[in-house]
Amino acid sequence: MLRVVISIISGLLFTSSYATTFDLVDENTRVVGHNLVVYSHEEDTLLDIARQFDLGYSEIVNANPDLDPWLPGGNQRVLVPNRFILPDAPKKGIVINLAEMRLYYYPKPHKGKRQQVITHPIGVGREGWTTPLGKTQITQKKKDPTWTPPASILAEHLEKGDPLPKVVPAGPDNPLGAYAMRLAMPGYLLHGTNRPYGVGLRVSHGCIRLFPEDIEHLFGIVPVNTPVEILYQPYKAAFQDGQLYLEAHKTQDDVGERKGNNMTPMVSAILKAQDKILDDDDWPFAEDLVRKHDGVVRPVNQHQTDIIEDIWFVHAGITQQAKKKLRQALVTLKSNEHFWPLRGAAEGEILLGPFDNQEQAQQMGRQVNRLTDMSVWTALVSNDVL
Repeated sequence: MLRVVISIISGLLFTSSYATTFDLVDENTRVVGHNLVVYSHEEDTLLDIARQFDLGYSEIVNANPDLDPWLPGGNQRVLVPNRFILPDAPKKGIVINLAEMRLYYYPKPHKGKRQQVITHPIGVGREGWTTPLGKTQITQKKKDPTWTPPASILAEHLEKGDPLPKVVPAGPDNPLGAYAMRLAMPGYLLHGTNRPYGVGLRVSHGCIRLFPEDIEHLFGIVPVNTPVEILYQPYKAAFQDGQLYLEAHKTQDDVGERKGNNMTPMVSAILKAQDKILDDDDWPFAEDLVRKHDGVVRPVNQHQTDIIEDIWFVHAGITQQAKKKLRQALVTLKSNEHFWPLRGAAEGEILLGPFDNQEQAQQMGRQVNRLTDMSVWTALVSNDVL
């Protein structure tokens, strides 16, 4: 009889917060999450998959350079880069890394509870409108904001033959979306968007945009006066559980000041992580990682992602909608009594499995789809979570 294991991570079923949320084992934790592979449906774009896993455009596209972002095709192997090295910064308030176009929020821990980190993809300022670096704070929160374009943006749109009104009212045509949080940096906001495909790209006039569901979540939990640090770290390294992890993103010449050759920032990150340089045998791996700059977090000397190829699961993404819809499915399938000790997963993340082959996983996926009308994928996971 087919064995189905339901994995429920870090908390009670369906009571976790909406977000990619991770518990930090201790104050030194720098690596969270896990990479996985899902197999696409015929109707999927890479952006469809990315949003279900709270990833931005560049994250999913750079991790899958051989796939067409808009027409990857059915049953294609899609790497979901859901492992993150936390930025080298104090775990306090909001930390934004422009290089990876990702936000990290460290809420104040409840007494007796572990520190958590909540992370979301972001869109940031394009070249010529670069999002500024530095320390600031949230000064105001506004639901259903209006937008008063500055003179520079009004002139830009007028030149393009696309004039803007002096004040854009709240509503579906407002580029700020439904929620905005003002920074102490004059003119800069964290806000939603009416164009979600811009999340994970450098397309804004300097503000920081999030998926509508992500800004709604942050708006509800981030208080005014929360500190915000905006930094630029294209190269990150962290030593955890006896393993050195590296991460490299495309550099943005208009943001960071380049010092030395292309490897200098990675060398600096490695030295901070483990107080010594790489062995000669490991050096080619780091050079290859920097050359590819695909943003995927990998253990040193694992050129391919550490995915287990012969244990199959069904995955439904990490959105709150998926968790809620799975509730009745789990009861109907009479499988919620089983527990799978998946390590390093997002809070509330759920897997169905393991299955001996993809066909068995697909069969279960079809049952879940019929019960919930929800997209699920057959999946393979990295070996550090089993």
